[in-house]
Amino acid sequence: MQWEELTAPEFEKAAKETGVCVMAAGCLEKHFDHLPLGTDFLNSHKICCLATEKEPAVVFPPYYFGQIHEARCFPGTVAIDPVLTLQLLTNVCDEIARNGFRKIVIYNAHGGNTHLLCYLCQTVLAKRKPYAVFIPDWMSAAAKKERQEILETPIHGHACECETSLSLANHPHLVKMEAIGGRKAEPLGRLKHLPPGKVTGQWYADYPDHYAGDATPASAEKGQKLRSLLVDSLADYIRAVKNDETALELMKEFYDRCDKIGAD
Repeated sequence: MQWEELTAPEFEKAAKETGVCVMAAGCLEKHFDHLPLGTDFLNSHKICCLATEKEPAVVFPPYYFGQIHEARCFPGTVAIDPVLTLQLLTNVCDEIARNGFRKIVIYNAHGGNTHLLCYLCQTVLAKRKPYAVFIPDWMSAAAKKERQEILETPIHGHACECETSLSLANHPHLVKMEAIGGRKAEPLGRLKHLPPGKVTGQWYADYPDHYAGDATPASAEKGQKLRSLLVDSLADYIRAVKNDETALELMKEFYDRCDKIGAD
């Protein structure tokens, strides 16, 4: 069930019956020369909609205000102020909860959002909230093994074989395979002289064209198989979240203990 397609009475009923809202998180960024700027949220929203056909929940409209400062040097990127990015996402989650959901599943399809969403999970504990945030892995462990049998190329990360295949399955009219021109991208390692760790500009140092891997072997058939794995994994996760009775109880326990500090 898509939030924006429901009437108000239908929405109220769906919120009470499911208790779970699923958000597809992405961004607007370059996906080399052959995929659309909205690839991440286009694919993840499609997967969310298909997964909730298997395990009912309400799907929030595609959320594309993610962390994407590493792509500011490319046309079409929308990079929101860092503080506002977290504030906006938190406010949206608060509004989802105000509309009746106590469990919010954020299905992330953009690597640049990973740390942002982990931090969001932590900041929910900053003050009492009526909801919990759940962030699933993109695939279950079993699905990841099956994924390896579908794909031919060893390097994946951005606009690669798997992401291009998924796009060919979900929105083929937006994919320009001829624009690849047989090109592939391996990490340049321009910062590999540094010890292991994190450094500003690390992604750009390896992939200055915002392309990681080789998209030439991509196909809609592979994309359909990948999509099936992703949809089943997410449906299973939503089911587990719906059945969970512990997360919200633990949050209440935590908040109550916080309230007792300095109360005596």
